[in-house]
Amino acid sequence: MLISKFANKPLEEISEIEVQDIKEGLDREAVVKQRVNQSFFRSTVLSSYYFKCCITGLSIPDFLVASHIIPWSKNVEQRLNPRNGVCLNSIHDAAFDRGYITITPEFTVKVSNVFGDFEKEKAVQDFFMKYKNQKITVPDRFLPSQEFLDYHYNCIFKK
Repeated sequence: MLISKFANKPLEEISEIEVQDIKEGLDREAVVKQRVNQSFFRSTVLSSYYFKCCITGLSIPDFLVASHIIPWSKNVEQRLNPRNGVCLNSIHDAAFDRGYITITPEFTVKVSNVFGDFEKEKAVQDFFMKYKNQKITVPDRFLPSQEFLDYHYNCIFKK
């Protein structure tokens, strides 16, 4: 089915499988780890930014994330520290987590050079490049730690 999707051809054209032989998708139960007290971190970070993304100003709560500056897995002591968080929208959170963007200790957005050939794409321009070197909106309380931002810039950000 993946080959069919990438080839942009019907499954029956590229294989000898009869479509009616494919079984329906099923559900299964799984045991997962869940972060305890994450709701405290989220509510504290989002409320200190007045429920607005610090980069774009987006204020739709379903799209907002309390993003860890130093990842949850990297520093147990700072997991719930609101100074280790920034309020981002979902797309900027994903880019921040993967190091495509960072926030400097001076509260400026930096965009990775990894975008390379994609830099000219309209979506990349609209979502990322237009925020390059812009100041974020800082919260009234729980200002992001400059030490944590420095860590993100030096250890996560893809220069």
